[in-house]
Parts: sequence; structure tokens; C-alpha cells
Amino acid sequence: MKASLIVITLFAVFSAQGAYFPNHQPLSQDLIDYVNLVSTSWKAGTNFAGLPVSYVKYLCGALEDPNHFQLPIHVHEDTSDLPKSFDSRDKWRMCPSIREIRDQGSCGSCWSFGAVESITDRICIHSNGKVKVHISAEDLMTCCTSCGMGCNGGFLPQAWHYWVNNGIVTGGQYHSHKGCQPYEIPKCEHHVKGPFKACGKELPTPKCSQKCQPGYNKTFNQDKHFGKKSYSITNNIQQIQKEIMMNGPVEAAFTVYADFPSYKSGVYQHTTGGPLGGHAVKILGWGTENNTPYWLIANSWNPTWGDKGYFKIIRGKDECGIESSIVAGMPKY
Repeated sequence: MKASLIVITLFAVFSAQGAYFPNHQPLSQDLIDYVNLVSTSWKAGTNFAGLPVSYVKYLCGALEDPNHFQLPIHVHEDTSDLPKSFDSRDKWRMCPSIREIRDQGSCGSCWSFGAVESITDRICIHSNGKVKVHISAEDLMTCCTSCGMGCNGGFLPQAWHYWVNNGIVTGGQYHSHKGCQPYEIPKCEHHVKGPFKACGKELPTPKCSQKCQPGYNKTFNQDKHFGKKSYSITNNIQQIQKEIMMNGPVEAAFTVYADFPSYKSGVYQHTTGGPLGGHAVKILGWGTENNTPYWLIANSWNPTWGDKGYFKIIRGKDECGIESSIVAGMPKY
């Protein structure tokens, strides 16, 4: 009896740590049930219904640069007096872009979205709300040849470097008709039910076009917005917090494991399953939930995925590498 009790106890311990069943299949009901059974810090549910795992892998477009290009490291001298919680949406209420969730559609352009979302926010923040534009994911994704391969993935540092050297035009989401170059790839439903069409096959990268949409009141070159400088932030919690609090949201990359696409609520931490690829997102704040510290992050899989398009990931452990690839920059006026 005692031996049986020990076995059962060890089974429960290993299961709670996600170590006993490390290979649950992505998007499977078994994976969802397991995550919700082991009482971790987050809840799973059905996302990407009816889609193959290859589709989710395609969305994970944050790649490692074979040339190892790196941005200079920016260091904040004083990281004292950091609040226990911070939300960019509350501090900079005059910037509605911070509260927006974009949709990369059926394209691995997350690297571009994480960049232009953060750049858009920072242009508004550092103009004190006077300049409210949407920087174009379309322009960055299709025209930056040094950034990678468009819908087939790209490199975060090069995206910010391109903003400084080449500039990026404006452009809203698909069918918004806003700005010089709106996003050409349709929104789609990364979920069971929602207002958009169901996601389908992976789409190719649109061609680079150095023209604005018909009827726009500026030329392509006139519409460009440039960065003054771009940089990275070291893997240090206080440095990342200070950068967000002083200058606005940042772009980050992390490894997507098999359980992440099924995220619904709570503070994510890897619980089961193997890696699917690298993904780029926008970090806009931090806090604590049920004694678990987290980063507040905007995803680019539309507002019906996850927690209204957002998710939280455990802070301070470099979970899935989330604190190791932080990039940012400052706008030029």
C-alpha cells in the first residue's frame, strides 16, 4: 500500500510539473485537458480548430539571423522605483494604437507586426499624442530584403535597423484603407467562431510596391517615417521594465511550444509539448496575478485569440526566451 501511494504521489508531482507527458500533440484535446488538469497558472482551450499544426508553425516567423546581426545595447542607469504593475494603455491614454490588436493573417509576418506595432505606439508617445499614424506592416514585410523572407519569417533587429536607415510608410490593417500601404493579407479566424473567415492555407508574400494606395495624399517617399536610433535591451528584468515605462512598448521574440496556441487565460508558462518555432510579439506592461509575476503582451492573431488578443507570460524566468530578444528604438522628428 505504501509503495502504491508513493508511485501515485510521484505521478502527481511529475504531472504537475509538465514533465511526465512532455509530448502532447499541438491543438489536441488531450493537451488542453492536461493543461487544465495539472492546475498550472493558466488555462487552455480550443484555438485554430480544424487547422493543421503546420499552419501554426507557419505563423511563427521570428527567425535566428544566420549573420548574427545585433543592435547596440541600451542601458538605463537608474532602474529604481519601478512599480509593481504597469500598463502602457493606462499611462499613454492619448495613444489608441497601444490598445489595438492586429492580425497577421495566414502569413509568418509576426516579426514585422511586433516591430510596427511598437514603432506606431512610440511615435504617438514621443510626439505627446500629436502624431497618430499606423506604421505599415506591409511595407516593412515586403520591402525589407535584409529583414528576412516576408511571410516565411524575418529578423527582429534588422526590422528596427531598417526603420532607421530606410524609413517605413504608414498603413493600417487589411481593408482599412488607412495610410499609404494597408496590409494586403486578409484577417482570419484563429479560433472556433468569430467575425472573420476561417484561416486557410498559408499565403505567399506580396510583392514590394513603392507606391501608395490610389487616392492617398502623399507619395511613397513623402510618407516615410524614420527612426532616430534602434537598440536592444539586455536580458535584465529591471532594464526591460524601465525601457517600457520610459519609452513605450517593445518587441520581443520567444519560442512557441505545443501548448501555447491553446492559451486562453492566466499566466502562461510552458507545461507540455515540444517547440514549434519562434514568434514575435509586443510587450506593453507587467504585473502579478495570483502571486505569479507576468509580462503583459499583445499578440497578432486578432482579438478572438487568447485573452481578447492578449496573453500573459511568467516574468523573471526568461520563460521560452521572452526576456532574451528585446528590441526597440526611438522615432526621428
